[in-house]
Amino acid sequence: MNMSDTDIDHKPIISIGALGGTISMTGSPGSQGVSSNLGAEELAQSVPGLAQAATLNLHTLARIASGSIRFQHLFDTLAWAAQQIDQGAQGVVITQGTDTLEESAFLLDLFWDRHQPLVLMGAMRNPQMPGADGSANLLAAVQVAADRHSCDRGVLVVMNDDIHEARRVRKMHTTHVEAFVSPVFGPVGVVQEGRVRYLRDTPAMPRLPTPPAHADKVLLLEHSLDDDPGIVSYALDAGYAGIVVAGFGSGHASEWLRDALVAAAVQVPVIMCSRTGAGSTTAGVYGYKGAEIDLQQHGVLMGGWLCPRKARLLLGAAIWNGLHRDAIHKLLIAWSQ
Repeated sequence: MNMSDTDIDHKPIISIGALGGTISMTGSPGSQGVSSNLGAEELAQSVPGLAQAATLNLHTLARIASGSIRFQHLFDTLAWAAQQIDQGAQGVVITQGTDTLEESAFLLDLFWDRHQPLVLMGAMRNPQMPGADGSANLLAAVQVAADRHSCDRGVLVVMNDDIHEARRVRKMHTTHVEAFVSPVFGPVGVVQEGRVRYLRDTPAMPRLPTPPAHADKVLLLEHSLDDDPGIVSYALDAGYAGIVVAGFGSGHASEWLRDALVAAAVQVPVIMCSRTGAGSTTAGVYGYKGAEIDLQQHGVLMGGWLCPRKARLLLGAAIWNGLHRDAIHKLLIAWSQ
């Protein structure tokens, strides 16, 4: 790209790191389906107006489907993003697949302690499909990363011109371009005609230090009708360091799973969330055996507004940092409001 010094001086510097995903996936004649082939430079070159929006630093970090992202990929991405800020970037954009986008965003948010924004985005339609949304999403993400009002909001997700907080956003449809929503709360902002508008403040959250290791595992169990509570003891025997349950309703368990969870809570942290997809767990409504009052009286923590997948990540991050039950409880309260 040819640009004058004057152009450069007046443009924000935004770093884009590409991890792969649908936005990067193309096929070739005779191939079945698409796979991740495009890197950061190819993605940026395909977006009209992107070069005018910012001075870009482009890096291809990986070319993988988001279901194959490991924690180490995200910690490497976190370190790279922080380095970009240290080298003068006003914001960082990460492109990845949408299947685990909400989880990646939340895990990074637990550790992102910089003033500048870290923005994640992806695409629901690959570049070879009619109405591909990747270019529009990438341009909007860069505009959000470059906007001064995006600072001190932690990690954001930009999809379909909506701006979401990492702890709120969820993928709620398999294929629609409007798949990403923030149930109950709605998006924190929007991009309209190239301008970023925020609808509410984002509260400051307690960030965690990057842990020296992340080997300890947390079980995520979706509770279902007449299921087998034996999985809890199997998990403990296998060395799992924590348990998160996607429970019935506002955070409830059957009597037999309740007994297994109460026994487990003596050994490891246990968090009860809701499997419903929207709403908070309750704290003092139901008193029967297996309901929230009973569970809390026996050491089980309630997940509040956090979805079970994000509660698993929070619990893992806390355990990796050596936090014990009381400190985990305080951290959970802060992030689950």
